[in-house]
Amino acid sequence: MKAGIVGATGYGGMELFRILSTHPQISQIMLYSSSRAGEVYEEMFPRFAGGSRHELQDLDPEKMKEEQDVLFLAAPSGVSSELTPELLGGKAKIIDVSGDLRLRDPEAYQQWYKKPPAPVETLQEAVYGLPEWNSEAIRAAGVIANPGCYPTASLLGLGPVISENLADPSSIVIDAKSGVSGAGKNANPLTHFAHAQENFQIYKVNQHQHIPEIEQQLSVWSGDTRPVTFSTHLVPMTKGIMATIYVTLKEEKTAEELHSLFLKYYESKPFVRVRRPGEFPATKDVYGSNYCDIGVTVDPRTNRVTIVSVIDNLMKGAASQAVQNMNLLFQLDERTGLAPHPVYP
Repeated sequence: MKAGIVGATGYGGMELFRILSTHPQISQIMLYSSSRAGEVYEEMFPRFAGGSRHELQDLDPEKMKEEQDVLFLAAPSGVSSELTPELLGGKAKIIDVSGDLRLRDPEAYQQWYKKPPAPVETLQEAVYGLPEWNSEAIRAAGVIANPGCYPTASLLGLGPVISENLADPSSIVIDAKSGVSGAGKNANPLTHFAHAQENFQIYKVNQHQHIPEIEQQLSVWSGDTRPVTFSTHLVPMTKGIMATIYVTLKEEKTAEELHSLFLKYYESKPFVRVRRPGEFPATKDVYGSNYCDIGVTVDPRTNRVTIVSVIDNLMKGAASQAVQNMNLLFQLDERTGLAPHPVYP
């Protein structure tokens, strides 16, 4: 298969290139840039030297959609909403990693992302690419909206209790933390080393663009949904997300019953690992991998569930999940080309 990457110079795009470079079904990778066409990728990023030479190509949607089998759009928000409609109608399947196609409601996108939305028909064609919950639709899709990093961790943690209608929908609180790479490669005061190092801070309080994405998927699982409380924090590490989720149950359940419920949903899903009762994961447990590790328990005094979900934000939260979706699109084993173990330490 031939793959193309738009936005290969960003963190997510670089991870995509690294994974696809050793994917057994990928025979060719083309890299596209509207501002750096003609430059050699391996000269820009010597860490990738030693293999094939890749010259960045200018964007030409008509050629791209016919020459490639799959196109990954890893550019900043606002690019894919304009580019995807031009790429439709060719042989290439499209996986948008940017976030432009995740929200079904164009008005919601404009409200939360502060950018013009993609055309309604493009949004309607895009399938939400959460593989553990939507694999059949993904296999039949032509356009995939790759989930955001925070929603991936949060939704995989919430899925079993929401789909079983066990939770009080007004009680959901998601307390999430991320490493600084989640803010992207471009420097800003929030992620400047002197500010972020030895610091811990909340940001985008009640304003994070991933809030409507989480609520949208919760409404797919249950008709009885309410707005969630979702808080994001920046921690002084490079990669990783931990979502600590609190939910009040409608009826009493033991920790063992909840553990069994999570196993029922995820024991056949190769990239979700449910910890034994009383055990909880750390971000280092999934570093550099496509895994989501989950621990769950309940406090019998309050009847409140605590769910801890961890991922690598650039991998399961972006690049490796996009490759997992590509594998499903092309009827491959979803584990193809994805490393079986995390990196440690």
